[in-house]
Amino acid sequence: MAKNPYKLLGVAKTASEKEIKSAYRKLAKTLHPDVNPDNPKAEEKFKEVTAAYNLLSNPDLRKQYDTGRVDASGQQQNPFAGGFRQANAQGGMDTGFGGFGGMGQDDMSDLFSSLFGMNMGGGSRRSSMGGGFQQRRAAPQKGADVRYKLNMSLIDALTGGVKDLGKGLNVRFPKGIKDGQTLRLREKGRPGVNGGPPGDAHVKITVQPHKRLSRIDDDLYLSVPISLSEALKGVKVDLDLPTGKVSLSIPAGTNTGKKFRLKNKGVRVKSGTGDLFVTVNIVLTDGEMAGASVLAAQLPDGEKHDLRRKLI
Repeated sequence: MAKNPYKLLGVAKTASEKEIKSAYRKLAKTLHPDVNPDNPKAEEKFKEVTAAYNLLSNPDLRKQYDTGRVDASGQQQNPFAGGFRQANAQGGMDTGFGGFGGMGQDDMSDLFSSLFGMNMGGGSRRSSMGGGFQQRRAAPQKGADVRYKLNMSLIDALTGGVKDLGKGLNVRFPKGIKDGQTLRLREKGRPGVNGGPPGDAHVKITVQPHKRLSRIDDDLYLSVPISLSEALKGVKVDLDLPTGKVSLSIPAGTNTGKKFRLKNKGVRVKSGTGDLFVTVNIVLTDGEMAGASVLAAQLPDGEKHDLRRKLI
């Protein structure tokens, strides 16, 4: 017994012709035998939704079905109500449902041509539905795209390079690639169908955080430790960064937390170059810790300060 055509297409009983056609197009794209070779279940489902579309796309048959005069297969509910089947205008039998209902082959040709690029004219042909329409093999189609996720360090992201995604697929990424950016590798996806080109590979980049170096837009932020002696006397610090070598002169009397800005020492991009922001932190060395008691004895007692005001 044929199934309810409205349920097969997933539309309401009040659906318009446009809604019915749109629903069928979506189903046909995923169920067509050319898309699912050697899949009898998909082929059977394709026949069912096509039969449902044939009935509902024919206004007369749809009206008869809605009023109970024909069943879901297009057969009259009461065979004595009006003869067996009406003859069509060409003198043949109007199957009403068996082939493509009220739609001519030209109509179905236009529909499937828009879906799959099929040519339903003459030439080498095969049957997709066993007694329904005949068609040529579908035109070449591009293969499906594939997606990858690639994790990398901030250093690698700033310097650029090549990463292996497995299965012999390598991705070359430029200097300064950003977290969340997606690279497109043309024709590195699934193979094409019927001689069509392969799909593309899309690689989404995830940049892992660094313990001392961070990036905001095209600016870099670096935390640099200095000793107490260097903070008191001043020091020149040479830094070998992924973006290049830089020198920073830290003046005498610099306190921990002091921030220095080095223009155009950040990430270089097409629109320009960001800045480098260096924050110094005083760290006592082992020698300074050993002499801490002597140093503490020389420090003034009772100095009024407000270092912890509004701490919380």
